[in-house]
Amino acid sequence: MSGFDRIIVVDWSASKVPSPKKPSPDAIWMAVHYAGTTVCTYHRTRHDLIIELCAHIDDALSKDERVLAGFDFPFGYPSGFARAVNGSDDPLALWADLATHIQDGADNANNRFDVARDLNAMFPGVGPFWGCPAALADADLPAKGSVRHGHGMPERRKIEAMIPSAQPCWKLYTTGSVGSQALLGIARLQALRDRYGAALSVSPFQAPDTPIVLAEVYPSLLADDVAALQGADEIKDRAQVRVLADALAGLPRDVLDAMLCEGDTQEGWILGVGHEAALRAGLNNQPPPLKNDCFALPSGIEWTPVDAALRDLKTRLGPVVGTQNIAVADALDRIVAQDITAVRAHPPLPNTAVDGYGFAGGRGDGLHRLALVPEQMTAGTRPDVQVPAGQAIRILTGAALPDGVNTVVLQEDVTRTGDSIAFYGPLKDGANTRKAGEDVKTSDVVAQEGRRLTPADLALLSAVGVSKVKVRAQLRVGVLSTGDELVAAGAAAGPGQIYDANRPMLLGLIARMGHVAVDLGQVRDDRAALSARLDDAAADVDVILTSGGASAGDEDHVSALLNEAGSMALWRIAIKPGRPLALGMWRGKPVFGLPGNPVAAMVCTLVFAAPAFAQMAGSTWRTPTGFNVPSAFEKRKKPGRREYLRARIRDGRVEVFASEGSGRISGLSWAEGLVELPDGALHVKPGDPVRFIPWSGFGV
Repeated sequence: MSGFDRIIVVDWSASKVPSPKKPSPDAIWMAVHYAGTTVCTYHRTRHDLIIELCAHIDDALSKDERVLAGFDFPFGYPSGFARAVNGSDDPLALWADLATHIQDGADNANNRFDVARDLNAMFPGVGPFWGCPAALADADLPAKGSVRHGHGMPERRKIEAMIPSAQPCWKLYTTGSVGSQALLGIARLQALRDRYGAALSVSPFQAPDTPIVLAEVYPSLLADDVAALQGADEIKDRAQVRVLADALAGLPRDVLDAMLCEGDTQEGWILGVGHEAALRAGLNNQPPPLKNDCFALPSGIEWTPVDAALRDLKTRLGPVVGTQNIAVADALDRIVAQDITAVRAHPPLPNTAVDGYGFAGGRGDGLHRLALVPEQMTAGTRPDVQVPAGQAIRILTGAALPDGVNTVVLQEDVTRTGDSIAFYGPLKDGANTRKAGEDVKTSDVVAQEGRRLTPADLALLSAVGVSKVKVRAQLRVGVLSTGDELVAAGAAAGPGQIYDANRPMLLGLIARMGHVAVDLGQVRDDRAALSARLDDAAADVDVILTSGGASAGDEDHVSALLNEAGSMALWRIAIKPGRPLALGMWRGKPVFGLPGNPVAAMVCTLVFAAPAFAQMAGSTWRTPTGFNVPSAFEKRKKPGRREYLRARIRDGRVEVFASEGSGRISGLSWAEGLVELPDGALHVKPGDPVRFIPWSGFGV
């Protein structure tokens, strides 16, 4: 196989604004083939893509791994362009020059048209760049390519002449505007060169023998294969990067190395052109087997890292429930369906924060005497009193400030004699008062879409005059137990049978998450019976959670049925406890097939189902909230899997349950949360900091 541990393929975008929240075509997609599996992620901005890309590269470098990253925009320009711009034929010198002029914000706002206009001004005639909104077109940057003339540059690179469907690099606007993608992309790749230095090379401009290699790709190169392998609901851009990453990962090392050395070292080259047959053969090749021992991952099977599985879930799943308008008083724990704005300000009028006496302006040092007006201001009364300058009024906490009052002195600091008061300064102008709207202004957003409303939120909404809110309908989660060995607690248990512990546990977890838990009962190890029960469940709930039958044995019917239906999305996650995890669709409803062991079932629910269910319910994806605590235990961990240990905190240190067995239910009751250990090898010694996630950190 290839000499790279990670193959990354990116479908770039030159959009000037963030792409839609919902995964969409003509946006940014990234496929990462690693450890035998390919995970695709959707990115709304170039900035976010680069952050995740660097995270992959940094992780690979820390493990002495190699990365090939392919991007679908031109790495170079037709021969002569670089020399005309900066006096050198070196394309990477042009990269550095372009990067000093391109501005590309975190929100996708950029100056590509301005840069193209400046580049055009360096050439005779009109061009070579063209394409922009009509309002931005001028003599230096035409909106139409047909008006260009006399600039002296070839229309296409040599590689583009070999691929008629490839767009020339001068086009900046509308469909196929790879010119804009190149200007913005080259600047971003130059930043990677600056960051990684000698560890990074660019094919075919440099020898591809570094830990990180960048290459130009063309995802449409395998269009027929993409069409054959694209999922029914899969966005084409996603399928293209996934298929190309798989094809590159399956190439023999010498073949891929040779491809990376091909091409024009001034203009650049598209990786794999002319080798389509080899790429198709690569799709059928398998990654090398993992090393195996009794605790390591089995060989010859694709295992998905925890973070990759979570990224894929986050990309695949969106809100599946409708909306409804309900009273604020009934909205506790409901998910906000659209931003809620204040009906009026809080406070609505300037008021006093204390009991005291109000007047106009601050006071300096020394003794001050003020006559009192006969009225008194209390909370809830109309401020229709006029307080003359040099006089004061009795005012109680929460009362609106009448005209002529903007400062209040505490009653404890005042001596009252008849109709006058005396006090010592200094007292600042505006002391002990609240401005109108200083907490919330009218039309301010007081609860964002996706927020789960708390008791404090209900107070805020009420205070700013909101009486009804638009919320998501509650997510209905069906919980189903599978297995002939299970009986309900209290029923007669035959030899070899066990009481069903998972279903009550999972129903409780779902309720704690704020969803509607629907008991689907238990079904025996019978494929037809399970299929019928899933059919019934799909008609009644939004998502199905099963326990047992998620592995690959003869009686593991959940994963078997999902495979037969062609809907298996992910399985075999590199996690301990809980390797067998089936994720798929049944009659259009997501199915989370959990392991049968209670500890594994609970861990997988917290790690995978909890954030996924939150997003399906219309809330935001929730990353568990944990913190570092000194360890009270010692453990040597092998590489390959993320591990979660039942744990609790005592005397400022975190201790773990004596046994790691996933059938030891008593450890769940004993624990107050989980210790999370990273994927790599680790030796934890007493006193070392480890990440502890309390149950509340998972939202339960």
